[in-house]
Amino acid sequence: MPKVVLEGLKKYPVRITAVSAMLDSGGSAGRERKEYQTGIAFGDFRRAVLALADVKPRDKEMFAYRYKNGPLAGHVLANLYCSAMVVTGGDLRRSIDELLQDIREDLNIPPQHQVLPVTLDNSHLCAELENGQIVVGEGNIDVPSHDGKLKIKNVFLTPQAKANPKAIKEVIKADLLVLGPGDLYSSLAQILLTEGMSQAIRKSRAKKVYLCNAMTKYGETNDFSVLDFTQVVEKMLGTELDKVVYNNSSPSKETIRKYKRKHKELVKLVSYSRNLPKKKFIGKNLLKKGTLEHDPQKVAKILISFL
Repeated sequence: MPKVVLEGLKKYPVRITAVSAMLDSGGSAGRERKEYQTGIAFGDFRRAVLALADVKPRDKEMFAYRYKNGPLAGHVLANLYCSAMVVTGGDLRRSIDELLQDIREDLNIPPQHQVLPVTLDNSHLCAELENGQIVVGEGNIDVPSHDGKLKIKNVFLTPQAKANPKAIKEVIKADLLVLGPGDLYSSLAQILLTEGMSQAIRKSRAKKVYLCNAMTKYGETNDFSVLDFTQVVEKMLGTELDKVVYNNSSPSKETIRKYKRKHKELVKLVSYSRNLPKKKFIGKNLLKKGTLEHDPQKVAKILISFL
């Protein structure tokens, strides 16, 4: 569950369980996964726990600190901390349990909230492109070295990873399941493709809600519409979503230009049809003023209305 959803929902009297992707192979989290042979990566996990943390901004900044120089340049303190807990703990499952407890105490995460890894298995995300080429590793899908104009035909895990039983249990008993926003193939697919997760979502009686991305991403969702995003998610789930929430506001051209200068991987605003069924597809102004980022309070207000 992405940062924007967690930061908004935690202000309401609800119990939150965030299920985190763990198979990144790029960035500092991916480097640590490879160098320290942890089998799993902590980038998305770190973002989730920081979103739920109830500590002073200075403490949160320290935990999220990214080294700028020296042999640790590019690494994030929180990622290193999590990797060290796994490396020194011996048994992975016991180490993760201890890590979850330590982080809860260190970051003062309220007892009704938790973050769970979607899997503890060592696996890699792969994508089959429309020309038959296979791209191996989340990092290579996230930042394509191949022709990013080629469409992704299919995604899969190799070897197949099993979903964390604790995450499965929480999904089945949930009242509301929120998917997205986030990278469709390099992030959300990691979760939905773990063995048992999509089955658990289908089994759950919770309302299933997809919060669609505001912008398309080069190499993953070029020219995607809200309907395109929805159809891919439903294909991975093996069932239909109950609600799809999407942004229908149009920021100024200058706002778009400024944002794209910082985020060159983003292409354009996600398009939508005015003929989408209103009962399922809900279009709202979801962005922070003057930005292309989802507003946590606007998002949370809509999600809470589904309970």
